[in-house]
Amino acid sequence: MPELDIELQQAVDCRRNFAIISHPDAGKTTLTEKLLLYGGAIHEAGSVKARRAQRKVTSDWMEMEQQRGISITSTVLQFSYSDYQINLLDTPGHQDFSEDTYRTLAAADNAVMLIDAAKGLEPQTRKLFEVCKLRSLPIFTFVNKMDRPGRDPLELLDEIEQELGLQTYAVNFPIGSGDRFKGVFDRRQQKIHLFERQAHGSKAATDTTMNLDDPRLVDLLDPDLYDGLQETLEILDEIAPDFDLEQIHAGKMTPVFFGSAMTNFGVQLFLESFLDYAMKPEGRHSSQGEIDPTYPDFTGFVFKLQANMDPKHRDRVAFIRVCTGKFEKDMTVSHARTGKTVRLSRPQKLFAQGRESLDVAYPGDVIGLNNPGVFAIGDTIYQGKKLEYEGIPCFSPELFAYLKNPNPSKFKQFHKGISELQEEGAIQIMHAADEFKRDPILAAVGQLQFEVVQFRLTNEYNVETRLEPLGYSVARWVTGGWEALEKAGRLFNTMVVKDLWGRPVLLFKNEWNMQQIVADHPELKLNTTAPVGSGLQPST
Repeated sequence: MPELDIELQQAVDCRRNFAIISHPDAGKTTLTEKLLLYGGAIHEAGSVKARRAQRKVTSDWMEMEQQRGISITSTVLQFSYSDYQINLLDTPGHQDFSEDTYRTLAAADNAVMLIDAAKGLEPQTRKLFEVCKLRSLPIFTFVNKMDRPGRDPLELLDEIEQELGLQTYAVNFPIGSGDRFKGVFDRRQQKIHLFERQAHGSKAATDTTMNLDDPRLVDLLDPDLYDGLQETLEILDEIAPDFDLEQIHAGKMTPVFFGSAMTNFGVQLFLESFLDYAMKPEGRHSSQGEIDPTYPDFTGFVFKLQANMDPKHRDRVAFIRVCTGKFEKDMTVSHARTGKTVRLSRPQKLFAQGRESLDVAYPGDVIGLNNPGVFAIGDTIYQGKKLEYEGIPCFSPELFAYLKNPNPSKFKQFHKGISELQEEGAIQIMHAADEFKRDPILAAVGQLQFEVVQFRLTNEYNVETRLEPLGYSVARWVTGGWEALEKAGRLFNTMVVKDLWGRPVLLFKNEWNMQQIVADHPELKLNTTAPVGSGLQPST
């Protein structure tokens, strides 16, 4: 049907989908708010910093996030700008939630790496960059907080090149920094943009645009700033590599933008350039080979589950990335893992905690579907010929604790809370292989995950819980399952547990302990990531 082909091609061409990655406190939630401000999705931007009279930020909806001023969950924000439809996947900045970020990046076509101008590359940014590299995502860099004292911009470009092995291309360059940050020179249009500060940056910034040789600049800029800019631009033109969109799309070159999300300096310039340079939705690897987004049959995959986004309704939402074809409300699809047929009723367009009903969606879009316990992370849904996309692996946790329910009368709520939080992947939950030990074992990457689970059980399920830490720090999945484990015979100083899919996982006290077991049992093959429970095993 040629009309559908044309409709799909047009929809794909105008869609841009990206995730923001950064170290905590680099200003990610603030940048998200400002992008929404320019997209007309909100009229006044909030900030994460606690100010009593301030609007709550749009993208941090969970009470604990607002109390602490951090992003814990990933949210999806959809808005339009110019002729583009934008899906912004906001990820947790906190390192304890890098697994949630990994899942979100599985649904993204581009990544925006946010860097604090004073601190440069920080540990969490490096860690998340590695995840982007695994997926060959194009990376766009926004150097934030130029309105505060920071490092030399050329030094920051050099750090990205040296430490991440990425070529850099400064699309714009700052004029001054700290209190003297006046604006940026846009190398793309060869124009100077001077900004005026707004109260807390809650409104779009006023931007005066002029040529580099404009005589007014002598009065508007201090001589040292003007001379310094001229000098730096000459250096960049001489030594910096040429702009290469192919290299950007291959994840080998990063376009760099300087600005301040808090004051809105450079945010609109960044957004406009990003929309021109970013990848539109691409084909994805499946059991039927590479599938182009204009493939006429609808397909999608589940990359995230979230319980209780709306506390009044105790809902469970599955986040689905539309990969091909056209999604339509009430359509019936096949569920690849179970073989069942599912009717997709009450689809929602997501905007942080707010939702509105949706009739159609196209490749690159993210939709929310009510999840009555049907979906698991990594599930593929499809119409037409059966296919499955790559699943999303679980990573090795490092902290383990029994979760105790001291109040037997709350058994039902406790059980419901545990199964729903496990389903959404907020934390890995394991069980002792010994049937007499009934308490679930929480397995986390960081301490904050434990706190969030207990906080949510109290607030969302009305269950107080107690943690009993276990003295293990390394988890490994057994290749070959229970049979291979049985053949290996008795293992000392290890605990055998079962994961969500009933597969054996060995817990070790430390790396040395694990190495000893591997040396004593060479036939035992261990993995740091779980075999995916749903979808194709990703090719490494």
